[in-house]
Amino acid sequence: MFSRRYLAMWCAVLLLAACVLAAALHHLSWLCAIVPALIVALGIWDMTQQRHAILRNYPLWGHLRFLFEFVRPEIRQYFVEDDTDEKPFSLVQRSVVYQRSKNVVDSRPYGTELDVKAVGHEWISHSLAPTKLAGSDFRVLVGAEREQPYSMSIFNISAMSFGALSANAIRALNLGAKKGGFAHDTGEGSMSKYHRENGGDIIWEVASGYFGCRNDDGTFSADKFQRLAQEPQVKMIEVKLSQGAKPGHGGMLLAAKVTPEIAETRGIPIGKDCVSPARHSEFSTPRGLLEFVERLRKLSGGKPTGFKLCIGHPWEFFGIAKAMLETGILPDFIVVDGAEGGTGAAPIEFTDHIGTPLQEGLLLVHNTLVGIGLRDKIKIGASGKIITAFDIAKTLAIGADWVNSARGFMFAVGCIQAQKCHSDRCPTGVATQDPARQRALNVPDKGERVYSFHRNTLHALQEILQAAGLESPADLRAHHIVRRVSSYEVKLMSELLRYLKPGDLIEGRYRYQLYEKWWPVARSDSFAPDIEKIG
Repeated sequence: MFSRRYLAMWCAVLLLAACVLAAALHHLSWLCAIVPALIVALGIWDMTQQRHAILRNYPLWGHLRFLFEFVRPEIRQYFVEDDTDEKPFSLVQRSVVYQRSKNVVDSRPYGTELDVKAVGHEWISHSLAPTKLAGSDFRVLVGAEREQPYSMSIFNISAMSFGALSANAIRALNLGAKKGGFAHDTGEGSMSKYHRENGGDIIWEVASGYFGCRNDDGTFSADKFQRLAQEPQVKMIEVKLSQGAKPGHGGMLLAAKVTPEIAETRGIPIGKDCVSPARHSEFSTPRGLLEFVERLRKLSGGKPTGFKLCIGHPWEFFGIAKAMLETGILPDFIVVDGAEGGTGAAPIEFTDHIGTPLQEGLLLVHNTLVGIGLRDKIKIGASGKIITAFDIAKTLAIGADWVNSARGFMFAVGCIQAQKCHSDRCPTGVATQDPARQRALNVPDKGERVYSFHRNTLHALQEILQAAGLESPADLRAHHIVRRVSSYEVKLMSELLRYLKPGDLIEGRYRYQLYEKWWPVARSDSFAPDIEKIG
């Protein structure tokens, strides 16, 4: 009991004794002993509780460990980490967003802080004959053959649900989207009244929970979907198959978090657990998926309709491609979500080790559509840790038509990467349902920042394109991007990535082992491979 481990406890006991003695001898108020008494009581509790071994062995002292653990992210972020080292986004990356959203000069003096000799360093090659572009409002037409095609910006807000984000964050994001003329993806939580408030363009994400268009038993409701999908503010419909943060994993919003507003938005009962299944109940095959896409397209009045996924088993996407050829039903777009994406919390194994990163997933989707001769009929969006204009340029060069960003726009509305999104204690009011916390987020101010971030980032992209001697983002190709592969060698990305040629898969020119092995076993009538054909 007289070990140094108990020094804090004995000091508290002696302080309490001194306060009691002083009160008794000098007729002081007994209130002076309250604080020491509480400290001693805490020490006794530490020694008797059975949950934390540290507190039992180090009463009172042990709480310092939990205090330091609590403030560790802030200590690391502000005092320890290098500007370019912090994960998942460095100070440099966050600062670019903050500067552009505030219209502050984002130039950097004295040269790059990056190690240009490090393996993996990338850059875009420039031209000795730069171009001069008229502007930076770059757009791509989606669903050109539909009744209501959509000319969308090549840089948009990625899927983030009301519930994951606060009402004020949703308001600010949509206000910025309205002012800048770009799209705001609802996430799987459906379109809330806060999405509608400022009139910005909406991409409605329909996921396995069918929130906003579900019956009481959780199945899809065509009538509810049709009423909401035909609102003029909804520009496109996106069927979510999986997401980068936790592909193949369902989710649950606990009953305590199902507020009246969230219940109204999602069409679920108040005060009951809200389950997001891992898979859809409306289809179970690649053909079924395409038939569901076609059904939603008709119910929406001919708006561009497609699906989003994080690539997993290659034969599953190949099966979808075969179903396109066999049925003639084509999605208007496909959004590829990289495994490095994700704004909310997910199991650590899913975050770190499940799902295909954006580069490989995007390449597979692009190549497959080229190989079956449909790339010119289907647009591709991409999302996954996209922040800067170079990120956009590189992603377009690999094969995307447009990109989405989630965390970039979160930074624009005030996120500081506190990584407390799942705790409801977001310090800036972005990812919380706490009314007091989200009240700190000023919607007009943050909406202006969202708009400015978008505008200034596309202006930076314009300058990149001009420096590269290009006339349009659509001109970007893999040979424009250079990557260091060793301390003494660099290669064009076109040399590192393997591309198919039009019609290759139809004509049996597989070229690469991935397609040679898995294309023949893919099935349009099942997401499972044809086992008999597997070598």
